[in-house]
Amino acid sequence: MAIDRLQHMVADFVAKRGWEQFHTPKNLVMALTGEVGELSELFQWLTAEQGQTIMDDPAQRTKVEEEIADVFIYLLRLIDILQVDLVDAVEAKLRKNAERYPIEQVYGRAVKYSELEHD
Repeated sequence: MAIDRLQHMVADFVAKRGWEQFHTPKNLVMALTGEVGELSELFQWLTAEQGQTIMDDPAQRTKVEEEIADVFIYLLRLIDILQVDLVDAVEAKLRKNAERYPIEQVYGRAVKYSELEHD
């Protein structure tokens, strides 16, 4: 699977530099948060339309892709360190969300779980 391959590439990159000592869950979450902030910064003052077309500008596309890659690299490292099976976690979360957000109550609506009718 591609995720496993990427995890191994990241782990190898880290090991070759002796950085394992710095990759605690806390540090990785902090780094991940910082990278999400850098990605957010690219969109911060754009209009909704500008955000939709940001990838049309080659320079902006490169910046967005690099920040997304940074976010994903830290996330891959975190799930590796915490020994999370990402596929299982995503599948479980999607099942839970399917129960929490019934199609007939949410279709075409951006609503919070707390705003829905519950049995």
